[in-house]
Amino acid sequence: MVAMKKVRFVNMDPESVRFMAREIHILRKLDHPNVMKLECLVTSKLSGSLYLVFEYMEHDLSGLALRPGVKFTESQIKCYMKQLLSGLEHCHSRGILHRDIKGSNLLVNNDGVLKIGDFGLANFYHPEQDQPLTSRVVTLWYRAPELLLGATEYGPGIDLWSVGCILTELFLGKPIMPGRTEVEQMHKIFKLCGSPSDDYWKKTKLPLATSFKPQQPYKRVLLETFKNLPSSALALVDKLLCLEPEKRGTASSTLSSKFFTMEPLPCDVSSLPKYPPSKELDAKVRDEEARRKKAETVKGRGPESVRRGSRDFKSTAITPEFVASGHSKDTITTKRFNPQEDSRTGLRGETGRGDREKGFSHTNSMIHPSIAATWSKNESSRNNVVELKATRSSNVPMTGRYLSPSHKEDVAVETTTTYVRKKNRMHCSGPLMPPGGNIEDILKDHERQIQEAVRKSRLEKSATRKNNKTCAK
Repeated sequence: MVAMKKVRFVNMDPESVRFMAREIHILRKLDHPNVMKLECLVTSKLSGSLYLVFEYMEHDLSGLALRPGVKFTESQIKCYMKQLLSGLEHCHSRGILHRDIKGSNLLVNNDGVLKIGDFGLANFYHPEQDQPLTSRVVTLWYRAPELLLGATEYGPGIDLWSVGCILTELFLGKPIMPGRTEVEQMHKIFKLCGSPSDDYWKKTKLPLATSFKPQQPYKRVLLETFKNLPSSALALVDKLLCLEPEKRGTASSTLSSKFFTMEPLPCDVSSLPKYPPSKELDAKVRDEEARRKKAETVKGRGPESVRRGSRDFKSTAITPEFVASGHSKDTITTKRFNPQEDSRTGLRGETGRGDREKGFSHTNSMIHPSIAATWSKNESSRNNVVELKATRSSNVPMTGRYLSPSHKEDVAVETTTTYVRKKNRMHCSGPLMPPGGNIEDILKDHERQIQEAVRKSRLEKSATRKNNKTCAK
């Protein structure tokens, strides 16, 4: 069994081709036990689509951490983090930034080997490069403050910030800064890590520095907030979550920190427990079903309505916060190989109801289930979400001819291509602070808008129920 990432070129859009050429070029440069390896490329004569073939991985780190009853020991956390940092060290040594380190992109096989996957946002970097990079990268909850401030010159520090978030998350069992917008995310960072000094604001050349500067300075409370973490882990988190990227160190220096040399030492990979297939989507589905059943029980509508609610959850709920936190609707679908399916389905990569009933698994980047329930009130806003039609990943039959991956030149100009519905557009990426804006005022306005949306949703639902009752009579 393999995993195949489908690349659908929209009218051979040059930007889509450039992005994929860069991803393939990067993957061909990487060769490490803790980095997903591009096995080969496949094309379909029928659809003309391109498929990237990878080793199939049964789990992702988020899915494992969220399994009911699973609580990683300190030794196991060190084992996973050591593998993650080893993979990052390899990437950075070859001048490559991943730029989207998060639990669902850290894949784990049944042998406990962790591999960094999804290099769709990765790019080359060089300390002396003149070409600016985009700041609109990394899933929101794991995005470094300099990116939120609009930095276009950065280095490995952005990946190490994400590592610090993941390390803390593994100990606590939940995200530490689940912001819904860039403004709220920056505010959460300031509340936990403190606001930068006046010298920082004076020296910085970041585009949004003046907009995000709070009126009142925030005190750093990270050590007090995570005081229950082991001392060596707390010291490492304190370093990785520094506001100044140069103080976060490197992947190599982190691997030699006391966290990995003090008892308990990282366990051997072979001693890690064996789990059933666990992806972040599985955890999301469990949480959604539990929430639905609880809601139906409270309302007294009985098992029938619960079953009806389950059928409605054929596709993952996409809330505005889901999109704002940087998740896409990309999926990796896993199917058994069927040589006849190419001609029957046209390689659409879609999985029907029959596939689900036969036990085929589906994975994609999801909202963190531990806080998804807090967003249920805003589900009526789904029609307003941004529709990100980036490359949809699918596991499809391995038919067609093999291509020899070519080493294409790195793309000099970096862009972000998104496709948004004509109606109800909502832009969730990019600068959200107007020049001269104040973060406290915008947060209040942001919260007010959310409350208004919730009230409007409740009124609409109430009116719908009354109309239904009237029709029934």
